[in-house]
Amino acid sequence: MLERGLQFTERRSLKPNGALITAFFCEVFVCGELDETGTKSVDFAKGSIMPEVIFTGPAGRLEGRYHPAKQKNAPIAMVLHPHPQFHGTMNHQIIYQCYYAFAHRGFSVLRFNFRGVGRSQGSFDHGTGELSDAASALDWAQTINPEARACWVAGFSFGAWIGMQLLMRRPEVEGFISIAPPANLYDFSFLAPCPSSGLIVHGEKDAVVPPKDVNTLVEKLKTQKGIVIDQQIIPGANHFFDGKLEPLMESVTGYLDMRLANVR
Repeated sequence: MLERGLQFTERRSLKPNGALITAFFCEVFVCGELDETGTKSVDFAKGSIMPEVIFTGPAGRLEGRYHPAKQKNAPIAMVLHPHPQFHGTMNHQIIYQCYYAFAHRGFSVLRFNFRGVGRSQGSFDHGTGELSDAASALDWAQTINPEARACWVAGFSFGAWIGMQLLMRRPEVEGFISIAPPANLYDFSFLAPCPSSGLIVHGEKDAVVPPKDVNTLVEKLKTQKGIVIDQQIIPGANHFFDGKLEPLMESVTGYLDMRLANVR
């Protein structure tokens, strides 16, 4: 069994508004075959390895996985996991599949554990702290992708709620994928109006978030001029898409391919 060697370097930089960003970059990660030195260096620019990363969040260090794109100006994508108190982690199957959907389409993509999950420090903060975590994660991704031409956010359930809030606060986010947004459980009134076009996909048989509540949210978002909200309903799917992962991902990847075709 291979062992991993991790070495972190602290880097600091200033955002245009003067805020200080502190990020811890993973520099050594063993993935697959060892070289003759017993380690393998991460080269973010070449995008040859998907490293484990640790970066600084508001409540301490956050644990993530990062897949660098080969092109310097590649878009950034961030994928947000479901509710931390209901076994939600960055390794959730839907999050994992979305992560690679972006990676295979040339994005520099990040997924990470919210505070208190896995090796991320801190404790659950009912959404307020998790939104700050997501903002810090996007800051981190932007520091190592300063030439990125665009940014996307995707999330599932609780992660969809956090992602939509981040969308409202970060004008650089030009696209989103919201999977089973919990429109009946959380307040989405902040989306007034929705600043970016995106996909909302949910299950026909969702008992956790009834389709009528998602429909109400979609109809509200569609009123914004120039913004296109694509709603797709997966037949027979419950909230967790049990047995329906394949049609869910066909919906996600089909939407991504459509949007990317329009910008090339």
